[in-house]
Amino acid sequence: MPGLLTYTQQPWTATYSEIIDVRSPSEFAEDHIPGAINLPVLNDAERAEVGTIYKQVSPFNARKIGAALVSKNISHHLIEHFAAKDKDYYPLIYCWRGGQRSNSMALVLTQIGWCVTLLEGGYKTYRAYVREKLEYLPEKFTYQVLCGLTGSGKTYILDKMRQYGAQVLDLESLANHRGSLLGEEWQEKLSPQPSQKYFETLLLQQLEKFNFHQPVWVESESQKIGKLYLPQSLWHEMKQGNCVEIQLSLAARVNFLLQTYPHLVTHPDILKNKLEKLKSCCGGEKISHWYKLIDAGEWEIFVQDILQFYYDPIYHQSIKRFFGKAEQLLSIPNLSANNIDNLLKDLLSN
Repeated sequence: MPGLLTYTQQPWTATYSEIIDVRSPSEFAEDHIPGAINLPVLNDAERAEVGTIYKQVSPFNARKIGAALVSKNISHHLIEHFAAKDKDYYPLIYCWRGGQRSNSMALVLTQIGWCVTLLEGGYKTYRAYVREKLEYLPEKFTYQVLCGLTGSGKTYILDKMRQYGAQVLDLESLANHRGSLLGEEWQEKLSPQPSQKYFETLLLQQLEKFNFHQPVWVESESQKIGKLYLPQSLWHEMKQGNCVEIQLSLAARVNFLLQTYPHLVTHPDILKNKLEKLKSCCGGEKISHWYKLIDAGEWEIFVQDILQFYYDPIYHQSIKRFFGKAEQLLSIPNLSANNIDNLLKDLLSN
């Protein structure tokens, strides 16, 4: 029989040949243990079919049909995935609650002769671990919050910090979302944001890699990034962090945005559609003025105006409300490699 590992043993942190999630593709897409592969014993349509029969006909008929489907799918996986595995292969297998789906595959693999481990309680065990850990782990770190007006290169600077060996929590990257309209990738290039659950999985995975004795650098985000929310515990700790503000001239910020986001120029129609979202707060007259600047190719004037009229006031309100007064003000003339290097030497040597 396959072995059982419990919630407190945290088996997903051990070394296995593979971690196999046998849930349906949609369940796997919503969230899964990092590094797991999806070998469903029931796909989404089959799972829905069996569930309907269970409720509308009888549990006995549902089990008969479910067993046939599970057997068919496991047979497919044996041929397509497991055929090349050697005798030392040892997987961890889980489903939703550690029930019939994972047991079915584990039983077949065990009969072949492989050493199989089942996660007791299944995915729900792992999810409980993530939620519990995110309640207290964020408070173990000290946070340095990098602030600055839109176009100050905060994400760019944080990426350079990481290259210098600093601990950087890139929340926008984990959430697959750029914080402002000017920073968004266009839809044809943008993959969807992860689910809230998988975002928390990725967040915990990153935090668990950090050293408690070193500060964690993070950008001055709001609690909501796109459609996703930061855990309350992390958000509380970020607001208590030291705020370091990058100060860059308006001209340098405009230049940086135009260089970093060339799609502003190459996709004016998409940009206009996105500006429609600001009509309720900026007014139709201002939106029309921006359209005229775009049509005339007055890109520097457009970016400068949207920064001064919309983004800068929002930033000042947000910083005052959530992070308070900056502990350090660091002015640089532009975001050249030399200026960034000098900035980081000063910041990271403290």
